[in-house]
Amino acid sequence: MPRSVNHAASRERRRKLLKQTKGYFGRRKNVWTVAKNAYEKGMQYAYRDRKKKKSNFRALWIQRINAAARIEGVSYSKLMGALHAQNIEINRKVLADLAVNHPEAFKAVVKKAMSAA
Repeated sequence: MPRSVNHAASRERRRKLLKQTKGYFGRRKNVWTVAKNAYEKGMQYAYRDRKKKKSNFRALWIQRINAAARIEGVSYSKLMGALHAQNIEINRKVLADLAVNHPEAFKAVVKKAMSAA
């Protein structure tokens, strides 16, 4: 009995993956084995960097808060310590947004935090 292969399904699988690698350079876009490896590696990077994105944004927020706090004459660590001591619960994302877009509101938060410190 002849061997049965589902060529339509395997061809569709390959076509789908080659469509995903469309913008790649050289053989990475049109040679099956090279494209498959490139695609799998790209998916690994995408997964890793979805996690890394969170720490990158946190680092950006900290830099923005630090820059704005130094304009007010206080360091980032002193400001955050004072905020925690005063039980002012405001996260870094919101604090960075205030620092960039609403400097007068940020100044008020710094003044409130540093009032007892």
